[in-house]
Amino acid sequence: MASVGMAGCGPSKPKASPPPPAVTVAHPLARTVVDWDDFLGQFEAVNSVDVRPRVSGYLQSVGFKDGDIVRKGQVLFVIDPRPYQAALDQAKGQEAHAQAALANAKADAARGAPLLAAHAISQQAYDALVAAERQAQADLVSARAAVQTNALNLQFTRVTAPLTGRVSDRRIAPGNLVAADTTVLTNIVDLDPIRFGFTGSEALYLKYERANRTGARISSRQTPNPVEIRLQDETEYRWKGRMDFVDNSLDTGSGTIRGRAVVANPSGFLTPGMFGHMRLLGSGPYQALLIPDRAVVTDQTRQVVYVVGPGGIVSERDVDVGPLSEGLRVIHSGVSASDVIIIDGVQRARPGQKVTTRQGAIAPNPPSAGADYVTPAATSAKIADPAR
Repeated sequence: MASVGMAGCGPSKPKASPPPPAVTVAHPLARTVVDWDDFLGQFEAVNSVDVRPRVSGYLQSVGFKDGDIVRKGQVLFVIDPRPYQAALDQAKGQEAHAQAALANAKADAARGAPLLAAHAISQQAYDALVAAERQAQADLVSARAAVQTNALNLQFTRVTAPLTGRVSDRRIAPGNLVAADTTVLTNIVDLDPIRFGFTGSEALYLKYERANRTGARISSRQTPNPVEIRLQDETEYRWKGRMDFVDNSLDTGSGTIRGRAVVANPSGFLTPGMFGHMRLLGSGPYQALLIPDRAVVTDQTRQVVYVVGPGGIVSERDVDVGPLSEGLRVIHSGVSASDVIIIDGVQRARPGQKVTTRQGAIAPNPPSAGADYVTPAATSAKIADPAR
C-alpha cells in the first residue's frame, strides 16, 4: 500500500499547449477609386399641367385614351361649339353693320365740307358730321374686337395639349357641364428629361461648397456634377444624369438642403413619383487600399484591423475607413500595401497571439451582369390548368 501511495504522488506529465489558430492573410489591394455620396429621392416631372377649359359649356367628346402619350397641340376635348359659333356670326354681323355706318358717316362728312365752304351749313353742323364719322370708326374697331374675342372662344372649344407628355385619365365624361378656368379635365406630365429630387445634409453641402470655393471641383470629364441612380428593384446604378439645382437655403427644421438632378428618359420608363437611390460624385480619383469589410473589427469607438508581423504575432492597427467599393472596404489610413492583413478568421485572433497563416487573395466583387433588377415575389400562385 505504501508503494502504491508513493507511486500515486509522483510528478504529473505537463499538458500539451493547443496549436496556434489558423487564419487567412493577404496584402491590401491597391486601386484607384472614386468616392460617391448616396441619397434617397424621388422622380418628378419637369412640367406638370392641369388641363382646364378656357370657355364654359357641355363636353362633347374626348380625343385620347387614359394614359396615352400625347403631342403638343393634339385635341384632347371638344366642348359643344354651336353657341360660340352663333356668337361669332352675330359679332360678324355687328362688324358689317359698323362698316356700313362708317361708310355713311364718311359720305355725310364729305358732302358737308363744300357746304361749309359755301356757308350753306353752320360750323356746328359740320362738326357734328365729323364727330359722327369718328364715332363710326370707333364702333367698327369695337365690332372687330368682338369678332376676334368670339373667334377665340370658338377656338377654345377645342381643348388641346399644352405640351408633349403622358396624359392622366379623363376627369369629366362627355355630356357634363364644364366651367371656364375651373374644371380640371385631366393632367399632363412630360417625361423626357425627368428630374430627380432629393435632400442632403448640411455636412455634405459644406463639403461641396468648400470644394467649389477652393477650386477643387468634383466632376468628370464627360459630365459636370454627374449622378447615377438605381431603382428599388435594381442592383446597378444604370440611370445617368447630372446635377442642375441646389436650393438657396437649408431647412431649419431638418438641417437639410434640397437638390435636383436631370436624367434622360427617352423611353419614358421613369415615372414621376418613383423612388430611387442616387449617388453623387464625391471626390476625384485617388489611390486607396481595399480589404474585405469582414476584416475590419469595431472596438467601441475604434475600427481596427489585425496585422500579422514577424514570427506570426498578431498586432492591431487603428484605421480610417471609407466607403465600400465593389464589396471591399476602402482604407484611407492606418495600414500600408506591404502589411499582412488577416482577412478570414479574425474572430480567432487576438493581439499578441501567435497564429498560423495561409495565403489568401483579395479580389473585388462587381455585381453580376445579369442581376440588374430583382423581381418582387408574387402574392399568390395557382396551379395552371394544362388544358388551357
